Amino acid sequence: MTNEKTITVPRSLFAFSVFYGGMVCLAGILANKQVEIFGQLHVEAGIFAFILLVMISSAIAELHGRTAANRLVAYGFGPLIFSIFLTFFVLWLEPAPEMPSETLEAFNEIMGSTPRIWVGGIMAYGVGQFLNVFLFSRLTSATGKWVGLRAVIAGVISQIVDTLIFITVSFYGEFPITQLLIGQMIAKIVLAMILVPLVIVLLVRFGRWLDGTQ
Repeated sequence: MTNEKTITVPRSLFAFSVFYGGMVCLAGILANKQVEIFGQLHVEAGIFAFILLVMISSAIAELHGRTAANRLVAYGFGPLIFSIFLTFFVLWLEPAPEMPSETLEAFNEIMGSTPRIWVGGIMAYGVGQFLNVFLFSRLTSATGKWVGLRAVIAGVISQIVDTLIFITVSFYGEFPITQLLIGQMIAKIVLAMILVPLVIVLLVRFGRWLDGTQ
């Protein structure tokens, strides 16, 4: 008879971690497209995934503590870095003869430029996410239970730093980045102020419901 060691993981931590890992990988791909929002702001589309990462890590910090949130951020480097190596491997493989040439050309163009974006993403991700968790946790003593306010302050500051790193590393030298940099910062600040308070409260409530502590 064998002794089996049972490891109990809170449902919210498991569910949010799976979602978090998916957003980490998707952000680098979405960043290949620059979009226009709020009429005139030009941003790279990866910001939508990155702001979700901020909210998920903040929710984990609220539900399970700063240590758990930092571990989640650290584990996120795994799929992010592995994605780069897997992309190089797929680009190195010979394409199937029946693959349309225009499709292959588009794939190579997009995925061939993605590694630089992912390198910028790795740097921005590490600094931005750890900073967000740090600020969110430290603000507890100043703002008490106001989880929405803590999330906004931490999210805005961390996303400004994230943007400076990501845009500079990913796109400097390819085209003028000033407009994209300004647009990205403004967009992230606006999105953080509009979405974060509501979404973070919903995520925390959903997490507590999953854990049966609501």
